[in-house]
Amino acid sequence: MKLHAFAPLATYPEANSETSAAHLVSAAAALDAKLHVLALNAQIPDVSNALSKFLLDTPRMVREAEAESRDRGEHLLGIVRDKAQALSVACETDSIAAPITSTGEIAGRRARYFDLTLLGWEAENATSRAMAESVIFECGRPVLLLPELSDVGSFDHVAIAWDGSQVAARAVADARIFLERATRISVLTVVDEKPLDESGIGEKLAAALLDHNLPAQSVALEAEDCPIAETLQQEAIRRGCKLLVMGGYGHSRMRDFVLGGATEGVLSDLLMPVLLSH
Repeated sequence: MKLHAFAPLATYPEANSETSAAHLVSAAAALDAKLHVLALNAQIPDVSNALSKFLLDTPRMVREAEAESRDRGEHLLGIVRDKAQALSVACETDSIAAPITSTGEIAGRRARYFDLTLLGWEAENATSRAMAESVIFECGRPVLLLPELSDVGSFDHVAIAWDGSQVAARAVADARIFLERATRISVLTVVDEKPLDESGIGEKLAAALLDHNLPAQSVALEAEDCPIAETLQQEAIRRGCKLLVMGGYGHSRMRDFVLGGATEGVLSDLLMPVLLSH
């Protein structure tokens, strides 16, 4: 069965970069997936009054901002279409106008109809982070974060962040499409960051994966004074892993995201492609 991947593009107030748009296609090519890309263009409500119309010409400013958003969206979709053609990736593109306060939620709801969501991630782009947080916690599907400064190639060596928790188990299940393609799987367990339910949990997961003919091995780590997200990513990179799989810890309270330490750390400093499952 063909894998179908969804990829939303932010266009306002900060648009995704051309590099991030191209990474979406590279990831789809690596997964032999059909790519569905949606540009979310700004729809800005008219809150002007007579004074603002006279002094600032607010309606004109709104029209210009919306037009700039549409232009950015079409430019990024053009990059996606060109690269998809070059890499022979099946691709569909579309755009919608959406209220700027709801783009992440809209993208998250759209993502529920696909196997996987791909998201470009740029360290200095607050809009891309806001969209990522919304999609991760709204969609109920795995989300692959693709850092702008990291090339996307094959996902042949996969690292799993494993603490034996329910969300980690969900992440492993959601990562099956990657695990079945991998030639190596490293199960990373940080043993000094928090109490674990039992000993040998990394070895148990590696054994379970081996029972399914998946090439897994267990690796025990000590974070010491290093943030857990950095420990996991740095060890994965050191071992030559091309993807880190982890559960997305956190919940929504009063429409503000409250994130667990590892998830917050990854979203603050993404060093490599990460598959998050919530």
